[in-house]
Amino acid sequence: MTNIAFIGLGIMGNPMAVHLANAGHAVAGLDRSPDRAAELVAAGGRAASSIDDVLKGADVVCVMVPDSPDVQEVLDEVFQLAETGTLIIDFSSIRPDITQQLASQARALGFRLLDAPVSGGEAGAKNAVLSIMVGGSAEDFADAKPLFDVVGKTVVHVGPSGSGQTVKAANQLIVAANIQAVAEALVFLEAYGVDTAAALEVLGGGLAGSAVLQQKKANMLSRSFEPGFRIDLHHKDMGIVTAAAREAGVVVPLGALVAQLVASARANGDGGLDHSSLLRGVERLSGKASS
Repeated sequence: MTNIAFIGLGIMGNPMAVHLANAGHAVAGLDRSPDRAAELVAAGGRAASSIDDVLKGADVVCVMVPDSPDVQEVLDEVFQLAETGTLIIDFSSIRPDITQQLASQARALGFRLLDAPVSGGEAGAKNAVLSIMVGGSAEDFADAKPLFDVVGKTVVHVGPSGSGQTVKAANQLIVAANIQAVAEALVFLEAYGVDTAAALEVLGGGLAGSAVLQQKKANMLSRSFEPGFRIDLHHKDMGIVTAAAREAGVVVPLGALVAQLVASARANGDGGLDHSSLLRGVERLSGKASS
């Protein structure tokens, strides 16, 4: 049994913390919205009242918060309050350069930090089949691997600190471009009166098939965009992609275009919707906007 402090019990963090508790670990959870700890408590975990409280007795600190400044704010407190030598796993998706800075700071203070962003959305978190791309030392990865295996299916050590975040940025580029392509294909099919459900079924069985098509087609067909992963967060991630590409001196022309389309969706009020709502942007551009 490991004593785990889990900070951030949102759409992704909550089911991950619950899985860890169900696996027999002692999990204390902390979130800005205290009611989010209810499922963790039901699974045998504990709702913490403060950062100091959640860190009591923790061997491992897991963080799952929205953006780079959030991680910096949390880790500033963790570095002050946690026991030296504590293993910190940052499941958040943030800038690779910020992760590298935090990892250097952690080492100087005697902490161990892994960047371990995840892919798979809400469904992946709930079903414990997330893809986890991990940056940091091989030794720390080996220590954390049993915990990763509780919440994920594909768990890979991809390199030193910051590597996990770099791979996650690439993931988000591919996912956003794929969603945009599926959305455009759907609007195109509908313009010709095709049975879209049948069309997406057969497309999914060929080379056009993808996890995105399989997981997001129901949202698009029903125009139901309850968030599994919000446009707001994908907007943040595409900013990471374009900035990191510029830093590296590489071009991502399709990525830059998709980043603008995601930004447009957000500017049109879709930031709180699932990223499959990029379909609404295609409809707007085609003069077929739905309510």
